Amino acid sequence: MELVSPTDAGITFEVVEDGASYEENARKKAEAGLRLSGLATLADDSGLEVPLLDGRPGIDSAYFAGAGHKGDGPALVAALLRALGDAATSSPPAFFRSAAVLALPDGRVFTGEGVLAGTIAAAPRGTHGFGFDPIFQLPDGRRLAELSTEEKNLLSHRARALSALEVHGAFDAALSAPGNR
Repeated sequence: MELVSPTDAGITFEVVEDGASYEENARKKAEAGLRLSGLATLADDSGLEVPLLDGRPGIDSAYFAGAGHKGDGPALVAALLRALGDAATSSPPAFFRSAAVLALPDGRVFTGEGVLAGTIAAAPRGTHGFGFDPIFQLPDGRRLAELSTEEKNLLSHRARALSALEVHGAFDAALSAPGNR
């Protein structure tokens, strides 16, 4: 199986992520990509959940610092630390959650979810990754932004969502779908 980006497939599109869940947003993206390309399409949506903030930023993670700062890592980190206030010094629990969806041309849709547990650190550290990675602390004390791409790809919430798709047979189904033999 060869993975290609939308750009590689010669398509451009933007999907409004207005679903009520990560899965709804990922499904919207996968189904839009399938409609435009005719190819099996894999998409995900993910976010950071902090129980102390009632699960926020959640599905609005990319916009947590305001619409003008979509995806701006330093602004997202600052906004989250502001929202936590003094509680940030107590390393509150947090979870990265991801939903992955694979939509096939024959109408089948597979979903998988992955979760990575950690805590929020009071100060950013590390230069890799993006978004909240500099303050997301793993149980061993490292921040996601301190991991190499290879390390992060093995344990991240996205990697776990893709593993769940594998367990559900999504990739075998894509390989055996008509036109892919």
